[in-house]
Amino acid sequence: MMHRLAPLVLALAAFSASAQTPTLQPGDYIAAVVNQDVVAASEVIQRTERLRQEARQKGEVMPETTGLRKQALDALIEDRVLVTYARENGPRVDEAELDRVVANVAAQNKLTMEQLRERLKQDGTDYKSFRENLRDQMMTERVREREVQGRIKVTDAEIDAYLDKKRDDLASGGMINLAQVLVTVPDGAADSVVAERRARAEAALARIKGGEDFAKVAREVSEDGNKARGGEIGMRPADRLPDIFVHAVRGLKNGEVAPELLRSGAGFHILRVVERQGGASLTQSLQTHARHILLRPSAQLTAEIAARRLAEMKRQIESGQAKFEDVAKANSEDGSAPAGGDLGWMGAGGFVPEFEEAMNALPLNGISGPVVSRFGVHLIQVLERRTVEVEMKQLRDQARGALREQKYDEAYQEWVKDLRTKAFVEVREWLD
Repeated sequence: MMHRLAPLVLALAAFSASAQTPTLQPGDYIAAVVNQDVVAASEVIQRTERLRQEARQKGEVMPETTGLRKQALDALIEDRVLVTYARENGPRVDEAELDRVVANVAAQNKLTMEQLRERLKQDGTDYKSFRENLRDQMMTERVREREVQGRIKVTDAEIDAYLDKKRDDLASGGMINLAQVLVTVPDGAADSVVAERRARAEAALARIKGGEDFAKVAREVSEDGNKARGGEIGMRPADRLPDIFVHAVRGLKNGEVAPELLRSGAGFHILRVVERQGGASLTQSLQTHARHILLRPSAQLTAEIAARRLAEMKRQIESGQAKFEDVAKANSEDGSAPAGGDLGWMGAGGFVPEFEEAMNALPLNGISGPVVSRFGVHLIQVLERRTVEVEMKQLRDQARGALREQKYDEAYQEWVKDLRTKAFVEVREWLD
């Protein structure tokens, strides 16, 4: 199985009364009933305002209020569908684990437990409801990973196609110096002429396979402008060569000759790889040793706030005020926290794409800015890199993992759609 970031165990919450799931107050009313839960009208108002603020920050055209409220209500219904399903079907979260989550929230906000309770009280949030909100978040995330991953199927044929494409991509990278023997075929040539030219090319290929020097055969037989140089085309980027040439020499090492003639519009070609530079091999994998700090946005903590906190952590680390591993131990929201955020060595496809892309762009010891993935917001540091030989089983496992990641979003949307179809949802009338 492909290794990747494990589902989050912890959840981070800020302390805004408007972000907590409210109980119905005088003057409030039910906007929708979802399974055994309700959506209050006050929640719709709060979510609408949040959507409006997000649109404003992005510089987007402000939607009409009615359309924005419908988006907010739909999003809240989806939230309730997921959480009610998780309560019925998700793994349990025991009190000891929940205690650790709440303690982490307090530590994140530099509060004692007593100060946390007081802060919640000032914000109009019931402590027990606060704990249950965190429990719901944890159960929902865990059941989401379990159910969505169970829906994703990857066939051997898909893996074969993925690896073939990877080979093509690698073959088209770097610099290649090819030599060729070209036996031309005039446009519109009769079949007899084509057959004669093919026979001439096959005879030349037989001489080369028999041990004759490629350059000697090229000088004697080839009909292109490079024959005096033994057919060498010269070193050039692979993407500047004809695709059919690159494909024909795929997998060939320096000095090897393509075993079959290549037919093009110009005629018949015999190709030899003189030298490759900078190309990668499918059986060699670049591994990265990285660590991270992870904060998980939620209804109580926007991605923007999480990013600002991580940016401040980065500033402290880079200025020497704090060590990365110490900040990770104190703040990171996943199982790597006790090890200072250390994720160990990982090859291509080991992380979700957005994480991996940011990680690959970093120099050694470089620290990223806040990086958003489906698991949360990350601060990433690259410690080491190495190239290792990869066995075919590992290649296929990596391919399977990468394909599963590609299919994740679609599988998630299908799962949510199925849940909503099966859920009891009653939307009640309420005033704008």
